[in-house]
Amino acid sequence: MNTSTTPTKKIDTRVLLSTLWIVVMINMLKADILSLNIPGAAEELARTATSTGASIPQLMLGGAIIMEMAIAMIILSRVLKYGINRWANIIVSLITIAFIIGGGASYPHYIFIAAVEMICLLLIIWFAWKWRNVEA
Repeated sequence: MNTSTTPTKKIDTRVLLSTLWIVVMINMLKADILSLNIPGAAEELARTATSTGASIPQLMLGGAIIMEMAIAMIILSRVLKYGINRWANIIVSLITIAFIIGGGASYPHYIFIAAVEMICLLLIIWFAWKWRNVEA
């Protein structure tokens, strides 16, 4: 069978966006879990809280909100209507990128995982931006 003439099936944009959000979310969790094992991580969080004027619970709430947005995008990417879906993916990706950069650490594992997250988020923005509604 000649595979060069076999048509390839295009991945539905909703499924692609949702899957990329799953990858982002798993990587965010992995970065946090690995960071828990670094001696002094709790002290670094306390220094961050002091330098920003926020309490540790406030910082944790901010992180929880951003992570919940990413979790919500897993399902919202599949169910939202086209126009809202495109913009939600772009806007939440930009917010998540700002969170990754702003909350970044200099640990090698974090830099690597953040790079993977950034690539996925930039792909989400790209695919959402280029997405054209064929159902209209």
